[in-house]
Amino acid sequence: MRLLLAEDEPSLGAQIQAALGGAGYAVDWARDGEEAWFQGDGEPYDAVVLDLGLPGLDGLQVLKRWRAAGRAMPVLVLTARGTWADKVEGLDAGADDYLAKPFRMEELLARLRSLIRRAARTVEPVLRCGPVELDPRSGRVAVGGAPVTLTSHEYRVLAYLMHHPGRVVSRGELIEHIYAQDHDRDSNTIEVFVARLRRKLGVAVIRTIRGLGYRLEEG
Repeated sequence: MRLLLAEDEPSLGAQIQAALGGAGYAVDWARDGEEAWFQGDGEPYDAVVLDLGLPGLDGLQVLKRWRAAGRAMPVLVLTARGTWADKVEGLDAGADDYLAKPFRMEELLARLRSLIRRAARTVEPVLRCGPVELDPRSGRVAVGGAPVTLTSHEYRVLAYLMHHPGRVVSRGELIEHIYAQDHDRDSNTIEVFVARLRRKLGVAVIRTIRGLGYRLEEG
């Protein structure tokens, strides 16, 4: 899953990024409000960790802009201000949860998992394409009822394609979805992941559209 972290404190941001990465998330890190708003407005994040005290454009304004634009990804707000008034203001702006500084990383991770589980309940429980089934809530993939074991990157590629059935998805779009911004991106790795997926699934549901990308269709 791909997350956006919006935090201007270098040491805290690095700690959160490391904790999220260690938990298996791909993390993009925005260090000011304008950057956070731009990234959250244009990228399909699974969740956001948003500090309210961002420079330039504060976190509340960033959140209000996202919600006004219809961006519905779950947002966990961080703030050094712990009063009830601040909490209510953040929730009224569209936050899904609230965490006051200082906090323990274990609590941040637990709250994020809860937000992502809640968000998953609003989508179709199981995605299907021919004999292939993917359950976004459990991360389970099966073909004809038989479970298939995928790596995290293989799963992200398949999940993205299954959320966009019948549409041509470019390699660049897949790269943006599965990798954090500062990751060493190589479009050739997408071909490797797709080749592995085809072999593990054993059914022809991923079609290569030459020069454009990939399309998921029933085999």
